[in-house]
Amino acid sequence: MDYRYLGQSALKVSPLCLGAMMFGGETDAETAKRIIDKAASQGINFLDTADVYNGGKSEEVVGTSVQGNRDAWVIATKFGYGSGANQQGQSRKWIMQTLEGSLKRLGTDYIDILYFHRALPGVTLEEGLRAIGDLISQGKIRYYGVSNFHGWRIAEVVRLADHLGIQRPTVSQPLYNLVDRSAEVEQLPAAGQYGLGVVPYSPLARGVLTGKYASLDNLPEDSRAGRGDARIQQTELRAESLIIAQKVAERARGKGISSITFALAWVLKNRLISAAIAGPRTEAHWDSYMDALNATLTAEDEAFINDLVHPGHASTPGYTDPAYPVEGRVVA
Repeated sequence: MDYRYLGQSALKVSPLCLGAMMFGGETDAETAKRIIDKAASQGINFLDTADVYNGGKSEEVVGTSVQGNRDAWVIATKFGYGSGANQQGQSRKWIMQTLEGSLKRLGTDYIDILYFHRALPGVTLEEGLRAIGDLISQGKIRYYGVSNFHGWRIAEVVRLADHLGIQRPTVSQPLYNLVDRSAEVEQLPAAGQYGLGVVPYSPLARGVLTGKYASLDNLPEDSRAGRGDARIQQTELRAESLIIAQKVAERARGKGISSITFALAWVLKNRLISAAIAGPRTEAHWDSYMDALNATLTAEDEAFINDLVHPGHASTPGYTDPAYPVEGRVVA
């Protein structure tokens, strides 16, 4: 395995990060354990989950599955989502509470990476960072990162960390794939400038870049969209992306590889990327990801993608993820 440093840290991670979002939900515990064991045997050492994935069951399945080999894994989890006045967000109260819950579910006494799962407009970051600093001092977390933070917020976290005398964030986790390249505008350059590794999620655009969706009609029943997943329907399931996915599949066939391999390899070819999160639902899904580690893309392939989706843009003009609205207009 060609391990990569996570940003400017001394921590080495595999270029594929095993995403556990389905574990404990659509992926049962037995299947998840098989996938985790197989990934370990292939040299994968990076695992991503969150406190809210399947109501905490993802963390439980991960914790049970890595027992006896926990220290070989770099385990990342997140905080920030939830319900109730103080059972979400980034207050000291909630960060401490949810961290203890994650430790218990994972069956470990430390977390390798703890992410701010999302940015909260109008909420100061200082309180959350002070809590993170305390957790590092207590040995309960080793590193921390940010997910879905715009470039200016990455810079602000770095500034505040320096001001507070705590270590800087180690990693940023944006959405990034070849039909949504908006992270190239600010998030990736900011991470590179401040020494954060980048570990994007949804490199296959929630399955769209597998090429399984020929059109918006007659969605395959055994697919995320066919099962009525709300997030893919409000994000990646766009007509423009489906057309591009078919063109990518044709290009990949001409190279003798799958569209999955092509799309993952394209993300990993960016030198700012430390690893890409690949989240399987089945063991077959996981098997389909591994070829990306040995795939070779050319300058012509890069130009081909640039013609389909311009750098820094999404496939659909004017598209914005409704979960992360634009903040720059505040109506008086």
